[in-house]
Amino acid sequence: MKSRCGLGLVAILVASIALPLSALAAFPERDITLVVPWAAGGGTDTLARTLVKNSKKFFGVNMNVINRVGGTGVVGMNSVAMSKPDGYTVAVVTFHLSAYRLLGMSDLSYRDFDLIALLNRSQAGLSVRMDSPFKTMKDLVDYAKANPGVLTVGHAGPGQAWHLAAASLANKYGLKFTFVPFDGAAPTRTALVGGHVSVATTGMDEVLQFYQVKQIRLLGANSPARHPAFPDVPTFAEAGFPIENPVFDWRGLTVAKGTPPEALQILRDGFKKAAEDPEYIALMDKLALPRTYMDHQQFEQFLIGMEKSLEPILDSVGLLKKK
Repeated sequence: MKSRCGLGLVAILVASIALPLSALAAFPERDITLVVPWAAGGGTDTLARTLVKNSKKFFGVNMNVINRVGGTGVVGMNSVAMSKPDGYTVAVVTFHLSAYRLLGMSDLSYRDFDLIALLNRSQAGLSVRMDSPFKTMKDLVDYAKANPGVLTVGHAGPGQAWHLAAASLANKYGLKFTFVPFDGAAPTRTALVGGHVSVATTGMDEVLQFYQVKQIRLLGANSPARHPAFPDVPTFAEAGFPIENPVFDWRGLTVAKGTPPEALQILRDGFKKAAEDPEYIALMDKLALPRTYMDHQQFEQFLIGMEKSLEPILDSVGLLKKK
């Protein structure tokens, strides 16, 4: 009788151990939700939808994109950080995650997630009108040094990536710009072409059409290498003004902290394959969005460096709230 009871207990223990393992081995058993914290139709949304368009091929299930907007991205990203850590809810995270704590907007940071991969790292470009007297970065920097505060620099909003990219140049080389904020890239471009600001700091992809029809001149880009869509535009370093930790706009993928390692590995492997899909590559190239795939370990190091570089820049423009 005792031996039968003992065998029964062993069977129950084995079943209790084996059940979660078999459940995990089957991941994913149902569709996965991909949360985009920005509005439908924007660049991040388009990137996300193209990335997962063929998800069944890479994951065996569909991936459904949901837009959860609000709080400059906080609402959508936080919803994933607070979700059940089972791998079935994935976030598209963006540059803003690096700045929330420093700006005093939210305690949310990359530390609240398990990282999957970095997908994209976009560089800023400094552009002027074609009839501008500034032909090179040196022309611009020399004038700014000799005339503190005279140059007006349009950007898409305080604390945004492109504002801070220009501020990092000013901070490194002792320049004083008069920053003029606009509500996004479109009015910034319009102001530059209309002669309302001297310089615009934007994503290079955001001025691609203006560059192609020669309405603007790009003086330089804060990137480690030249952008393939802008082969004649030098990097800041090539122009003689290197910046050790430049500010990039970026997009990546995360899940809630504590996601089972087996599920995490499946997601990491699947998204790596999705990022190599020809359809996704074609879209990124068409939009002039640099494809910069980094695995979770490289992504973490990138995010550590980003926060470190942002702190003094935010302080220099009076936006650092959490010291």
